[in-house]
Amino acid sequence: MQTIFLKFSRRWLILIIAGALFVLSQFYRSSVAVIAPNLVQDLNLDAWELSTVSAAFFYAFALMQIPVGIFLDTIGPRITMTVLTLVAVAGAFLFSLGESYFPLAIGRVFLGVGMACNFMGTLKLITIWFPAKQFATLSAIIVSAGTAGNIAAATPLVLMVQALGWRNSFMTMGGVTLLIAVLFFLLVTDRPDTRLVPENQGASRPKVSDTLERARILFAHRDFWIISFSTFCRYGIFAAVQALWAGPYLMKAAGLSPVTAGNILLLMSLGLIIGSPLSGYVSDTVFRSRKKVIIPGIWGMVMILGILVFLPEAAGKEILSVLFFCFGLFSSSGQIMYAHIKEQVPHENAGLAMTAINFFTMAGVAVFLQGLGFLMKFLYPGTSLGVPAFKSAFVFCSICLAVIGLCYLLTRETLGLKKTPPPLR
Repeated sequence: MQTIFLKFSRRWLILIIAGALFVLSQFYRSSVAVIAPNLVQDLNLDAWELSTVSAAFFYAFALMQIPVGIFLDTIGPRITMTVLTLVAVAGAFLFSLGESYFPLAIGRVFLGVGMACNFMGTLKLITIWFPAKQFATLSAIIVSAGTAGNIAAATPLVLMVQALGWRNSFMTMGGVTLLIAVLFFLLVTDRPDTRLVPENQGASRPKVSDTLERARILFAHRDFWIISFSTFCRYGIFAAVQALWAGPYLMKAAGLSPVTAGNILLLMSLGLIIGSPLSGYVSDTVFRSRKKVIIPGIWGMVMILGILVFLPEAAGKEILSVLFFCFGLFSSSGQIMYAHIKEQVPHENAGLAMTAINFFTMAGVAVFLQGLGFLMKFLYPGTSLGVPAFKSAFVFCSICLAVIGLCYLLTRETLGLKKTPPPLR
């Protein structure tokens, strides 16, 4: 009995350590926003260089998703996550030493490569160490906990930069990342020693050639492309608004103070924190359905953007607070898309399927970050940060979300709670 208790305790310890790496990933992806004034002042960066430095993380992160999926299914999460996290450590140190635009961008590329595996690797470990019926709930908890990284990259990072400077702050975070990578390597194993989770055991690791063949079958599957396009738009729009465009909208278009705008952005993150485990629980135990939770969430985002388009400029901070909180809450249902695609592939290829979806998720962030800015400048060259420009961007985003809301109706419902999904044909 004591041995079983220790095994069960160990899998939660593994989940916590892996989750800590995902928190760091969330921190690094959002960290440029609050140090942007320091970079402009110290290194004389212009707007294009600053946006490219920020987007470099997401492009590298996205391009790593397919190889990461292969590594997770063949090498295993322990070695893959440890090695890539060490690459991120190098990226943090390089970024902290950068004296111009180019080394900063390279440092961000290293960070993107190094952090590319932490979410997918954690999901892979969940599939190994926990029963399948807990996947959506646990993955939602990880998403919710990861939001702590976004919060840490806001006010706490500002305070750290004020105390240490931005260079020493990133050097310190690189040291923290190195420490967690060492702990991860020492404490995590790819498989339980006993058959605590029977449905997750017994499958040998596939050869690379087998994985590539299954990838070919996956890419020929209609639902894969619907889910991929959906997560590309859903998270790309949410993250672009959260990481960049919500701030200028609230301060320039809505006329709010920076502190008030920051508080509203915090509410947006809070909506995601609350909504992620809630949507996972509702999907797993209440509706026992993926589509019945994902689709209403998408249409909820459309509704919020539609309200913002027609919202009077004099709308108070209370209304905006509710709208942005609900935007985060509705967006949180999109994390169930990972469970949806996982349930459509054999267990041994869960890592490939989820990382393939995550490629589109992170690519969407990079594209919408820069794409919305291009759209606003193209339509309103002289007033690209004015109210009409933001409303046009919101209209475009709502159209994209409406399209995926309709397309998602065509996907196959998968419960995947009591049996292994059949191979794709």
